[in-house]
Amino acid sequence: MIVTFLGTGASHGVPVVGCDCDICRSTNPKNNRTRSAVYVETRGVKILIDTPPELRIQLLRERITGADALCYTHAHADHLFGLDDIRRFSEKSKHDLDVYAKADVVMNIRTAYEYAFRPAPAQCTKPGLLLHEIRGPFEVKGVKVVPVPVMHGKLPILGYRIGNFAYVTDCSYAPPESIELIKGVDTLVFGTIRYDEHPTHMNVDQACAFVKEIGAGRAYFTHMSHKLDYDVLTETLPENIRPAYDGLKIEIDETSD
Repeated sequence: MIVTFLGTGASHGVPVVGCDCDICRSTNPKNNRTRSAVYVETRGVKILIDTPPELRIQLLRERITGADALCYTHAHADHLFGLDDIRRFSEKSKHDLDVYAKADVVMNIRTAYEYAFRPAPAQCTKPGLLLHEIRGPFEVKGVKVVPVPVMHGKLPILGYRIGNFAYVTDCSYAPPESIELIKGVDTLVFGTIRYDEHPTHMNVDQACAFVKEIGAGRAYFTHMSHKLDYDVLTETLPENIRPAYDGLKIEIDETSD
């Protein structure tokens, strides 16, 4: 399995518009973060998780031209509003893209992108979307995807487990039954936003404790704000936890799942 970090930033991205802090002015490219998403390739199947506003730039950078499925964590703007950029996927494949999401996210997609669900005028293109409401584990061309319910403040959202990999971002609390779904996973990607406590995200200390509770072999932090410096995190985090960065690719041994 290969996981590519398309983006690793929080909702503002880094640098933040109008901010003159040291991290926003950093010359380290690993502190330059577009909004968070990952691209998973396993057993010949390609799965995109979330469509952030910079999706076109991310896809061009990684030379990604298609996917077998798109999975959503939730419908906040930083995770949804690049959806139109997958138009080329359906244009090239000549069929609609399977999109998996919670019922409220399906409703948001139908509202925000209503033009995608009506006939397009001549010479116009639109994203081809086949929406599936998530009700439990599902398969994408034989690859099992397990939704992992967590809380983003007061909002129920989803993480995902695919084989020995789990992706959980924008999480402030995970119920015991969700922890069991990802316990002992080889590789966990988890969202943390800053050092101070936050009402809808885990901070760095809480995220480190979560990784330890899960018992993940290794973990990568994502969804990081301009309060977190890549080099400082690398030097201070436990050895099995590292900050991710845009464009990072990691390999995961599927045989140990």
